[in-house]
Amino acid sequence: MSSNPTLKLHTGAEMPQVGLGTWQAEPGQVGDAVHAALDAGYTHLDCAHCYENEAEVGAAIAAAVKSGKVSSRKDIFVTSKLWNTSHAKSEVAKALDHTLKQLALDYVDLYLIHWPIAFAPSTKELTPKGADGKVAFDSTPIVDTWREMEKLVDAGKAKHIGVSNFTEAMIRDLLPQTRIRPAVNQVELHVFLPQPKLLEYCRKENIVVTAYSPLGSGKEPSPLKDETVVKIAKAHGKDAGQILVSWAVQRGTVVLPKSVKAERIRSNREIVKLTDAEMRELNAIKTRKRFVDPKDFWGTDIFKGDYADN
Repeated sequence: MSSNPTLKLHTGAEMPQVGLGTWQAEPGQVGDAVHAALDAGYTHLDCAHCYENEAEVGAAIAAAVKSGKVSSRKDIFVTSKLWNTSHAKSEVAKALDHTLKQLALDYVDLYLIHWPIAFAPSTKELTPKGADGKVAFDSTPIVDTWREMEKLVDAGKAKHIGVSNFTEAMIRDLLPQTRIRPAVNQVELHVFLPQPKLLEYCRKENIVVTAYSPLGSGKEPSPLKDETVVKIAKAHGKDAGQILVSWAVQRGTVVLPKSVKAERIRSNREIVKLTDAEMRELNAIKTRKRFVDPKDFWGTDIFKGDYADN
């Protein structure tokens, strides 16, 4: 298989299938991780305002271009995301301007609505709280936020726009109201949460699906320890992470393995050609687990408790 496969977006642009995830990459580490990724041949970096490390990512990109490690900015596909506190009409453009300043870029290749829920506007807190100590939500309709996102494409500040953590029902509601269709839906996706119905729906609508937490987000039960994954890894002389990334690529999704270790960053990009039988085995894994769920940390069940093959 190609060491640098891509998927075509609805505009005809190519999106690299394996990107470096920067979520939970600590300041002081994420810059080195970006340098290691670019050295290893990555051309896709996945960022977000709420990761609070975009300035360091931007500095690493600038240094790579200046040194000639990367020939130009155009050689790197950069994704970022609109945080929940910036859904209001007056805040969307300002949020991307802040991200562009942090990244030291003129545009991002892809800008996503990070979650299908809005918080009260805030420039100081990622999760503003009300007087009762609970998360302060906002009633801004997603379609209003989307229309402001469309203006970012018009302005040339985002080449593509999309969504993240959206269910099929949410996309169905949004699509008829769009002028510019979402290019991507980024969701939690791994062998414990394969979401085949969502994947098939997005494929029919020509929306590329990006898989985050493909290795399980460092929590238990871990896909990295699943007996089927481990068995197939041994058969190929590879590690479990390489098998999980390869499974995601072969399913036709973009995949974002996260690491700050140079050796692991390099190995995550070594794609294995899995047999049809191996793909069937991986698809047949019965464990079901969602590792990133707002009901656990914000008290809102946007996925309606659905952990099955939705």
